[in-house]
Amino acid sequence: MIPLSALDLSFVTSGSTPAQALRNTLDLAQHTDRLGYERYWVAEHHNIPSVASGAPEIMIGQIAAVTERIRVGSGGVMLPNHVPLMVAERFKLLEALYPGRIDLGLGRAPGTDPVTSYALRRMQEERGRDDFWERLQELMLLEVKGFPPEHPFSKIEIMPSGVPLPPVWLLGSSDYSAHLSARLGMGFGFAHHFASHDAVDAMLSYRDGFTPSAWRSEPHAILTVAAICAETDEEAERLASSADLNALRRIHGDYAPIPSPEEAQARSYTPGEQEIIRRNRARLFVGSPDTIRKSLDPLIEATKADELMVTTAVYDHEARKRSYALMAEAYGVKAEA
Repeated sequence: MIPLSALDLSFVTSGSTPAQALRNTLDLAQHTDRLGYERYWVAEHHNIPSVASGAPEIMIGQIAAVTERIRVGSGGVMLPNHVPLMVAERFKLLEALYPGRIDLGLGRAPGTDPVTSYALRRMQEERGRDDFWERLQELMLLEVKGFPPEHPFSKIEIMPSGVPLPPVWLLGSSDYSAHLSARLGMGFGFAHHFASHDAVDAMLSYRDGFTPSAWRSEPHAILTVAAICAETDEEAERLASSADLNALRRIHGDYAPIPSPEEAQARSYTPGEQEIIRRNRARLFVGSPDTIRKSLDPLIEATKADELMVTTAVYDHEARKRSYALMAEAYGVKAEA
């Protein structure tokens, strides 16, 4: 069976608070740890009222402290927002505290709107262009001490010394990161849950082009999907009504907390809005365990995914936990004795 992992955005729900969303993240991490999930990643987003955490490295430390065996990482750190040296220091520190349990997932986008992106970066050198590759190169050179002797960065000792960077994963929703991670010999995670690019093309391109490296000897591709699982199709559809309204709001630039199913079902939808929801459902797997497997298994097989990562945005926290438990049952995932 394919290993299962979780991606958590610390979702804020209507009538609740961001602080409660963060506590829910810790609870869900413990839950998936007990269920036997492979890894638990947290995202970086800014100025989005439905997403509570903008500091994955802090949440990673908190999650690792309250779990036992599950790997914990970033899905991801948005590298354009950060100085590479700081990323290296923070993740080496986490690796030193929780050896063998930390992942460093890196994203190319800023994870926010243009104004907030400017606020995050305005004290850095303004390049006015996509500098992800440049920042990634700097991070890798710092790790392997690859700067030439005459370069001032060659004298930098990243603390804590003697601790390697955790495994590096490049994340993306197009073929850019697929090709780059293949060329560099790194792990790759594809964001099917919001991508417009074809998942099969991206993941097979990564696998076909993979070059073994000091980072990884074999390719490892994670397929990340949005899924809402319940005991019955009817209950899953009820829970998914929140996600439908949430997706519709986002199209109009409204990133409010996730609404309740009652709020979503009480709303009237125009034919145009119904079409938007229908299109979004192409990226959302909803139903009982059997229903989800029937729709999801062909994608897993076509992409040759090594691992399935699931993100579940529902209003009720206990229903969300139940969704992850049912997914584990569906795919035969069990915690090691």
